[in-house]
Amino acid sequence: MIFDILTIFPGLMDSPLNESIIRRARQDNKIRIDITDIRDYSLDKHCMTDDRPFGGGEGMVMKPEPLTAALKAVQLKNGKGRVILLSPQGRTYNQKVAEELSSYSHLILVCGRYEGIDERFVTASVDEELSVGDYILTGGELAAMIVIDSVTRLLPGVLGCAESATRDTFSRDLLKHPQYTRPRVFEGQAIPEILLSGDHEAIEQYRLLESVRRTLERRPELIKQTDFTDSEKKLLTKHGLYQKIEALQTGLNE
Repeated sequence: MIFDILTIFPGLMDSPLNESIIRRARQDNKIRIDITDIRDYSLDKHCMTDDRPFGGGEGMVMKPEPLTAALKAVQLKNGKGRVILLSPQGRTYNQKVAEELSSYSHLILVCGRYEGIDERFVTASVDEELSVGDYILTGGELAAMIVIDSVTRLLPGVLGCAESATRDTFSRDLLKHPQYTRPRVFEGQAIPEILLSGDHEAIEQYRLLESVRRTLERRPELIKQTDFTDSEKKLLTKHGLYQKIEALQTGLNE
């Protein structure tokens, strides 16, 4: 998969995109990341990529000419790709969107700055806008790194354990169950005995119950989207949890 990043601050990307899983994925040729400096495509000697907004108002707006020229250069080199603008006005990014994007072979991530970018570039060149949350970042670079990280881990062969991505938090609209490792007892706290039983079915049931309990407590709105098998419903009913889920789903649907 190819990730193209359009930014006026390419130095921000150096370290995060050369560490951990991203670094290994690049070394193994699972992904390729090309970073394009939008300033290289500015039209004046001062390398200006922004100007005052028409109509007045605060701040500066990114100019359409350097953005368009940079995008065309990237597309000439790597193909058209899906052009995504990181913007607080976009579709909210979540695990389902990450899974959707992982099906593409080429993503072009445009990092906005200042008060925004000229709408004419958006209209002519952007396929969709994505927001990583209801808060404001200084620029789209951090958001682009979030997209790259979350999409990369979904690609075949990237993670050491193939099940890791499918069992993560949000993989089925449930928070992940509590996790434990050695030592068995830490500062007087022992791990649950069921995890030492060797009974894999009982362990899986325990983990589902804990996952549902944690989701009900911390993110109940996620339950609205969660489907359970008949055997899971039976287990959850036995422990008084499915009744709570049904009541919550009914309330959320009203």
